[in-house]
Amino acid sequence: MHQLTVVIGSRSGLHARPASLFVKAAARQPVKVTIAREGRDPVDARSMLAVLALAAPYGEPVVLSAEGDGARAAVEELAELLAQDLDTAA
Repeated sequence: MHQLTVVIGSRSGLHARPASLFVKAAARQPVKVTIAREGRDPVDARSMLAVLALAAPYGEPVVLSAEGDGARAAVEELAELLAQDLDTAA
């Protein structure tokens, strides 16, 4: 299993636009990736409703996890995406 903690970089947190970009990127991964806030159960990163329900604000650390072939690359790609301010992404 590969895990990585990343801080939410979008100034408005992980709301609709950033969550949509993140979920689409997670759906393209060859492995299932989960995302969790501290003290909460992990949720499927491919589920828009589950990701929105996390209500992760700007600056909040979240943990991305995945298992299997390609887990490290998937988690690192998604972590890099979350660290950006996705509200300003084109």
